[in-house]
Amino acid sequence: MTQLLLAPMEGLLDFVLRDVLTRVGGVDRCVGEFIRVTGTLLPDRVFHRCLPELRNGSHTLAGTPVRAQLLGSDPASMAANAARLAQLGAEGVDLNFGCPARTVNRHGGGAALLREPERIAAVVAAVRHAVPAQLPVSAKMRLGYDDPGRALECALAMQDGGAGEIVIHARTKADGYRPPAYWERIAPIREALRVPVVANGEIWSVPDAWRCRALSGCTALMLGRGMVADPGLALAIRAADGVAAGARASQQPPAPVPETLTWTALLPQIERFWHMVCTDLEPGQRAGRLKQWLNLLRRRYPQAQAAFDAVRVLTDQQAIGAWLRGQLRAADPVPAAPAA
Repeated sequence: MTQLLLAPMEGLLDFVLRDVLTRVGGVDRCVGEFIRVTGTLLPDRVFHRCLPELRNGSHTLAGTPVRAQLLGSDPASMAANAARLAQLGAEGVDLNFGCPARTVNRHGGGAALLREPERIAAVVAAVRHAVPAQLPVSAKMRLGYDDPGRALECALAMQDGGAGEIVIHARTKADGYRPPAYWERIAPIREALRVPVVANGEIWSVPDAWRCRALSGCTALMLGRGMVADPGLALAIRAADGVAAGARASQQPPAPVPETLTWTALLPQIERFWHMVCTDLEPGQRAGRLKQWLNLLRRRYPQAQAAFDAVRVLTDQQAIGAWLRGQLRAADPVPAAPAA
């Protein structure tokens, strides 16, 4: 069975969206947005702000495990912060060697370290030694900074430093998020490693997932923007895998896979998202977060275009809430009372 992870995406896949997407279902584990380490031991309030799930046993409210992610380049400070996360009950610690953001890379973090495998090994080893042996330590990387020539060397550095799992985003830092993702370049790295490898990048649909698995050879996938744009994607992958397995067992052609999440079924989750945004985020962030998600949902749902157009011109919290309640009533009207 395919293992499906939810990606960390700074400024997009925060704890609110993690809660909603894991409530829809199909996700085995999440990774939180990166917590930036710049040379000091961060106060607990920073960890709790970035990963509120720490107060819930390092799980979303729907019960899905969430692994904390650290971004930094100093082994000692990364180790100290990882140790504190372990004390706070983190499910595990993931190390970010893939962030392409210019500001992060300018300060030697994220994908910039892919030019220095020996520093990667030092960071991973320091973190591995600083946390309990039973606590998972994983790492996320890209295929390289501006070319994939040292990708295997970097992955081996992570493995040899003690990472028990490596996620590979199948593009270089220079590629950014431009398609395509080079899933086939993951295969030789996976074959050379002893630890599990997870394929990531440009998985928007069930056919994408199947092709990624075939080209990379990975049985675990990490979903990012594809899951945000189609919250039912993980369920759809699981359903399609089940249909295909049944067809193979019966030696019959596979039946069509039913739609896993209609717009009507998604509307209550959008309303929940809005409620959480209004509860947990600053007023100036609220409308923008809903518009950001609706903008991505347009890729999967035609109805999201009308929703985006309606909400785009609204800034008042009450007006947006009233519009969402109207959409819910229209999608699921209350039956009329029987005549007397």
